Amino acid sequence: MTNSKSTWFVYIVEAENGHFYTGITTDLVRRFSEHQSKRAGARFFNTSPAKQIVFTEPHLDRSSASKREATIKKLPRKAKISLIEQQ
Repeated sequence: MTNSKSTWFVYIVEAENGHFYTGITTDLVRRFSEHQSKRAGARFFNTSPAKQIVFTEPHLDRSSASKREATIKKLPRKAKISLIEQQ
């Protein structure tokens, strides 16, 4: 059973090549480390290493984080940059 008190985060990581990866996690530090190490990170980073987390947004539960992640993934690049700059 999962801990319902965990805060979920939607995050955007910028890769070395400037592309953006959007995901969700309860532990930003661990997840970013996984992306950098390529052990348990996304295949997205096989072509260009994870550079930095450029956006985070807390959510109360996994469901709302997942919905927000899906919304952000559909945004065009310019809209993602605007979202990042607003933070």
